[in-house]
Amino acid sequence: MAPKYHPTPLSGGDRKALSKELGKSRAMANILAAQSAEMRAKGEALIQQADRLLCESWNERMWSDGEPIDPSPTIDQAVNGGFPWLEIQCARCKTPSDVDLAAMKHPPTTFVHDLASRLRCRKCAKMGRRPSATLLQLAWQARRPRTEA
Repeated sequence: MAPKYHPTPLSGGDRKALSKELGKSRAMANILAAQSAEMRAKGEALIQQADRLLCESWNERMWSDGEPIDPSPTIDQAVNGGFPWLEIQCARCKTPSDVDLAAMKHPPTTFVHDLASRLRCRKCAKMGRRPSATLLQLAWQARRPRTEA
């Protein structure tokens, strides 16, 4: 976008007034841009905190109820909230494993509880079986080597 053109006034007093007003306008634009960046940073911090609380709430409900709870956080919310790992267990052989949510090929808007039917045990797959995984909880870090995907 081309800069706005302000015709230069003929009189000296008007030129000084225009120059002064343009300076004020530029200064105000810089102040507003700085305030916008500050508010955006505060907003992102609040969103991150809200995502963390949502993940902790879901973990507590999973622990107390013991089944995939709907609604659950999305993959993006879990990663943003600081819970990039999903602890799962094979429904057949009970092998526990951790899944890195950030590395998954699913869209980030996929709900965590929707992953239960999509995750499979590699150990059982070698024997020709494909049982689904049982979701346990979201975690800050991996606790076991990855054996399921």
